[in-house]
Amino acid sequence: MTSRDDFKSFIPASKTIPELTLKAVLVGAILAIILGAANAYLGLYAGMTVSAVIPGAVMAFALLKPFKGTILEVNLGMMGAAAGEALAAGVIFTIPALVLLGTWTEIQYFETTVIALLGGIIGVLWMIPLRRALITKTDLPFPEGVAVAAVLTTTVGGDTESEAEAKSGVSGIWLVVGVLVAALFKFIQVGMKAVSGTIHGIVNIGRYNIGSGANPGYLYGGLATSPALLGVGWIIGPRIASFVFVGGLLGWVILAPLIVLATGLPAPPLSDPQIYSDVMNLGAGNLETGKFIWGFFNIWGSYIRYIGVGAMVVGGLYTIFKLRSNLASGIREAIVGIKGGQVEAKKRTDRDLNFKFVFLAIGALTIPVFLLYGMISDNWPVSAFMAVFAILFAFIASAIAGYMAGLLGSSNNPISGVTVSVLLITTLILLGFGLSGTGAFGVAILIAAVICCAAAISGDVLQSMACGQMVGATPKNQQIAELIGVLAAAPILAFVVQALDKAYHIGSPDLAAPQAFLMAGIVEGVLTGEMVWPFVFAGPVLAFVLILIDLPVLPVAIGIYLPFTLSVPIFSGGIVRHITNKFIERKYGNAEEEEISDWELAIKQTGVKPKEKVIRTGLLLTAGLIAGEALMGVTVAFLIIGGFNLAIFDFPPILPAILIWLFIAVLLAYIPLREIFVKEE
Repeated sequence: MTSRDDFKSFIPASKTIPELTLKAVLVGAILAIILGAANAYLGLYAGMTVSAVIPGAVMAFALLKPFKGTILEVNLGMMGAAAGEALAAGVIFTIPALVLLGTWTEIQYFETTVIALLGGIIGVLWMIPLRRALITKTDLPFPEGVAVAAVLTTTVGGDTESEAEAKSGVSGIWLVVGVLVAALFKFIQVGMKAVSGTIHGIVNIGRYNIGSGANPGYLYGGLATSPALLGVGWIIGPRIASFVFVGGLLGWVILAPLIVLATGLPAPPLSDPQIYSDVMNLGAGNLETGKFIWGFFNIWGSYIRYIGVGAMVVGGLYTIFKLRSNLASGIREAIVGIKGGQVEAKKRTDRDLNFKFVFLAIGALTIPVFLLYGMISDNWPVSAFMAVFAILFAFIASAIAGYMAGLLGSSNNPISGVTVSVLLITTLILLGFGLSGTGAFGVAILIAAVICCAAAISGDVLQSMACGQMVGATPKNQQIAELIGVLAAAPILAFVVQALDKAYHIGSPDLAAPQAFLMAGIVEGVLTGEMVWPFVFAGPVLAFVLILIDLPVLPVAIGIYLPFTLSVPIFSGGIVRHITNKFIERKYGNAEEEEISDWELAIKQTGVKPKEKVIRTGLLLTAGLIAGEALMGVTVAFLIIGGFNLAIFDFPPILPAILIWLFIAVLLAYIPLREIFVKEE
């Protein structure tokens, strides 16, 4: 396992510049509220959230520029934004399920706020001992962290930007090009609905006699025409991108068609207006095609994704096992601190909040969690056990979520998969205590909600902390900023979700809350005895096989769990990076020779060698693609909240979207390599 202990950050560890200032903290708190509220709506409306790491960095830069904010102040402001968005995901994936299950008739403000606060604070605190284990002591790419570091060092970085550009020969213009291309394309896709953002197709492969009779067979294919996912695939590289794609192939091209052959495609209940709308969207306006695709997605959602969940649990636990020595060193340091011994002095860029305080605070939080569970369930013995379980399992969930964010980025981090894992284990424990039926539904969701908020925080926080390590931030200051972001966002998020429920009603077509429906269905399935356990158990079996043959489990599990439409563009970005690497090898020799990491290239301003220049240019372009799409995603969310409808088509055309997306993929291949092509001519 590699280590980044000697990584030379953009702002050296020996240099101190303004960082944890009042203006940075205020900007972070404001952005936590704004981006948290926007993502709460977006998640309930569309079932997804937009990572706030990049939009938060850009918005913090814009707000702090008039006050001459330093790169570390901007980074700190971004931390608040990340906290708000992450907490929103934790809340909206779980709390609305209480309304859908009938446990609550409406969103309870006080309980929601307390759950968000407790989960958020636990997540930030557990992230502190995880920081070194997952960021410093691994070679995880943290793609959005790389993108933000490139954005910050190219924009805020400074006063000597033109001088640095002259020395390095790398132009910051490619960052701007990436932002403009991706933002414009995203606005045309989701703001104007002029071209399609997601493309689905299905073909009949004939009838085969399997099981009870002859059923028609189908093969499905899909693509999200996303520049950002191309960028993520480029940054993480062909190897990890391929494993994600393999998971997608296993789930969508092998297992799902076999289940379709055995059972037939389920038919959608078209009397439900929301399902009818989904069917029409999947079929791009063609009802018959949409019904087949809907049936395929139903098979994946009802069976296949649980294989991914099962594999994620084992893969996550195995990852924690592999990191055990790194985690143990953090715990040893905490024990030394608690006993009052001397802890070795660390450089500024490696100083965390005091470990003694962190572990005592985590222990103390068991009490309010216990009181909360006791008041909700009125079963104090079970609540005592579940409070300890919640605190400890929040650590495991945070580690898994953090690792997956480091692997694929926060936007593609299937935090709902971690939540599903938590819910499955929570409900099984409740069954063991004799709690079942409708009375236990609410207890299971509320217990899982605290853990889910903690896990959601971990992914985005570690992405931000990785960026901080690249630019030279002080971890302790970043952790304080995260805690402030949680404190600012939690009361507002509860109010926003409550207001949205009153205005649109959770579960209606205007506020479909798809992830909350998934969570409600899992709790109902386990506690009423209808869960598809064979598929859940198939996941760990797959994970053990992958471990035995020494292949990474989590990328494959993520590929099974995510929609196939996301795996394809990530894999495509990986292919483009592979082509880039091959051209570099042909021109400059082995790409591994005198290897310099993407982390170093993201912040490198001077003395960039020719082959490093190719990768640095690509990093700036991909950072722009990720930033542009994320920023426009948040902008469109605000337009939707404001009631603006700029849609041109109900069902946007597909072909122009594919052609533009392919053109962007060609640009991603050509722009970094253009000087090689020019010299060869």
